[in-house]
Amino acid sequence: MRLGAHGGLRTIVSACSYLGIGAPTCRCRGRAFREVRTFWSGFLLEAAGQDDVQRTALGGSRPAAKQRNAIGFRKGKTVELYYSPLACSLADHIALQEAGASFERETVNLKTKRTASGDDFTVITRKGYVPALVLDNGETLTENVAVLDWIASQYPELGVEGPLGRTRVLEALTYVSTEIHRSFKPMWHQGSDAEKAKASAAIAMQFDLFVDGMKTDYMFGDKPSVADFYLFVMLLWVVRFHIPIPAPLESLRARMAARPAVRVAMEREGLV
Repeated sequence: MRLGAHGGLRTIVSACSYLGIGAPTCRCRGRAFREVRTFWSGFLLEAAGQDDVQRTALGGSRPAAKQRNAIGFRKGKTVELYYSPLACSLADHIALQEAGASFERETVNLKTKRTASGDDFTVITRKGYVPALVLDNGETLTENVAVLDWIASQYPELGVEGPLGRTRVLEALTYVSTEIHRSFKPMWHQGSDAEKAKASAAIAMQFDLFVDGMKTDYMFGDKPSVADFYLFVMLLWVVRFHIPIPAPLESLRARMAARPAVRVAMEREGLV
């Protein structure tokens, strides 16, 4: 992966911010970034060997357009994803990449609330956290469940067919968001040892619920859905915090990590 002087520093700052690592000097930033990249590179290299809608009134208006790298594939319209490396927004990044969508991407420093190009992120969304997806009509979507649901609505191959297909995906997304994701709070926000131990036990139990219904390569069949992408990010986090999970979920994590779109998204976030 190539990183220019400014691009590399921005990625480092974003990664440090999300991980809660203080970064008063360039040396500290560089060390934290190398630790994150080294950790995930080792995991993914091993895996590769295995087969709420927010309107502008709430999210804020989009700043003046800047020249950024747009990745165009199947559709001509372009959206813009604001993300932070290793955050839950990685699921949206993977989904857009997997769909072959036309989109731009920009990192966000979650402590300073500044984007990589220097914009005030709270102008884009007053919530101040990722993901935020600015549509081609200027409207802004926030909240991971809403963003992933929108992506699946635009790219049905990332959803599930049938009369209850979308409902089942929303069911899974909501569980990942409100139960599993939320349970990681003590890990990311300097909880006490007791709080972390309690959270680890809760997370392990929550993951057990997924195993009972998994009889295929992915959650809903032989191809991944947006729910798999969100779950995958949580499966990366358990590696980071040494939380045991059932073998079928380890296999799912490896299967997802080996997908080209996943590797591209993680490379763009500076994680491999």
